[in-house]
Amino acid sequence: MPVSAQIQQWQQKLDELTREFRERFADLPEDELKRKPNAQTWSIADNMKHLITVNESYFPMLEQLQAGSYKPPFLGKVPFFVKFMGNTLLKSVDPARRKKMKTFPMWEPETADIHGDIVADLERHQAALKNVIGSAGPLLEKHTVIASPVNRNIVYTLEKAFEILVAHEERHLNQAIEAFEVIYQNQYKYDL
Repeated sequence: MPVSAQIQQWQQKLDELTREFRERFADLPEDELKRKPNAQTWSIADNMKHLITVNESYFPMLEQLQAGSYKPPFLGKVPFFVKFMGNTLLKSVDPARRKKMKTFPMWEPETADIHGDIVADLERHQAALKNVIGSAGPLLEKHTVIASPVNRNIVYTLEKAFEILVAHEERHLNQAIEAFEVIYQNQYKYDL
């Protein structure tokens, strides 16, 4: 698939995910957005804040790539390892969520930073992410290899990074929907 078509496909998927977040959650009051189904599960707002945090952790690296100042780690020169790591990460963020994953501490959502406009924050962030992806065409054509923002020994192509970010968003949309459904079911039980 041509790079421009792939970029357009990612941007369209981000638009769909943004619309889904907005339609499902924009009218909820802040306390509903922040309510956790249980102590071990993230709230709807936590899921959105996590997406913003993860995606924004890539922005400085993308700026360095655009400026030509990014230095990939040595492991980025081993094609088999790059492909293996990218495919492994993509499987780990499967939207079906068959396996639970623990995130890196750097990407944990800070509940104190979450406010009632988290849906609007996510929408603004999604626009910025779409712009970043849209400007990455030349880097994608070069099959640029990057390291994860949380571990320089985890390397994959920029193309795979965008695939991972989009799949990761869908995974957390599903997680937020599940949190809403659990909260609603619990609330409904007590209202009877």
